Amino acid sequence: MSDLDPVRLTQELVAFDTINPPGQELACIEMLAGVLSEAGLQTKIHGFGESRANLVATLGEGPALCFTGHVDTVPLGNAPWQRAPFGGEIIDGRLYGRGSTDMKSGVAAFVSAACAVARSGRKTGGCITLIITAGEETGCDGAKVLVKAGALKKGDALVVAEPTSNMPMVGHKGALWLRAVTTGVTAHGSMPHLGVNAAYKAARALHKLESFEFNEAPHPHLGRPTLNVGAVRAGINVNSVPDRAEIDIDIRTIPSLSHARVKEHLAVELGEDVAMSPLVDVPAVWTEPKNVWLADVFTAVQAVTGREPLPIATVPYFTDASVLKPALGEPPTVVLGPGEPGMAHQTDEYCLVDSIRDAEKIYARLIDAWRRFM
Repeated sequence: MSDLDPVRLTQELVAFDTINPPGQELACIEMLAGVLSEAGLQTKIHGFGESRANLVATLGEGPALCFTGHVDTVPLGNAPWQRAPFGGEIIDGRLYGRGSTDMKSGVAAFVSAACAVARSGRKTGGCITLIITAGEETGCDGAKVLVKAGALKKGDALVVAEPTSNMPMVGHKGALWLRAVTTGVTAHGSMPHLGVNAAYKAARALHKLESFEFNEAPHPHLGRPTLNVGAVRAGINVNSVPDRAEIDIDIRTIPSLSHARVKEHLAVELGEDVAMSPLVDVPAVWTEPKNVWLADVFTAVQAVTGREPLPIATVPYFTDASVLKPALGEPPTVVLGPGEPGMAHQTDEYCLVDSIRDAEKIYARLIDAWRRFM
């Protein structure tokens, strides 16, 4: 693909069905690798599983300015779409399709910016590293594969192109998703005294979860940790005593709160009748807003958009930065992308065309400004 227009590239990416599960991101990753290689970046595809892969691309050498984004998407949902979910249609300045906001537009914008720099022959004043992942939507699976394989070198700054309407965000809470299981003994529903009801054990656990206290001071900007029970399952039919019950727990944490400590606290509160296993375990992300590099980010955003960013803002969701930031050496990190946060995972998801073009300009400015940190 020779056209580096980020809008056109977003349409190309949306056309790939990368719904996760199952993901099947390989074809999309291979296309991006071809675009980046043609422009002059060094690329390496890191495969995992069937038809799944991550991509790491680099330009130049020295301290690394890193950009990251994922190409998998959530399912379409049950509601009918008015726009073709893989069509990439542009109507009234909106580019429609699953992943248009979350977050193929962000990937397209930083890929286009990096390719433009590579083709121009301008020195980057360091290394530009693009980390494009699979499997983010199910718990940063692709990023974890890269870290486990030792595929990442040190990074000195990180841009996460998740949807923020091109406003810089300096952190997000961590996520600890747990499955709590209670077990019992099945019996006929007419003779419950012969069984042990796992649902009743789960009910007692639910009561404790509702009143659970973290005993942790709130973060000044991320607020308090939270706990939500998202799903409860027990039994297979009405006339049997259930011998197994499951409670899925969504905990969002702040930087000062250790996930190990939360699990220990919960284990004590819930008691021996409840066994817990992690589904997702990713830490919070935070960068002090006074960081020198963030000043360049704020300057670039205001220059391109004409809007003055809030000095301290955060996003409610978690990102691959939870996994990548520690692996890169804890660089300053900003979440900054063209997508519309409120459209993520929605039916008839869209991204504003102007925001995609603005994001490419912002990223290009960040690449140009990176020289001053060399």
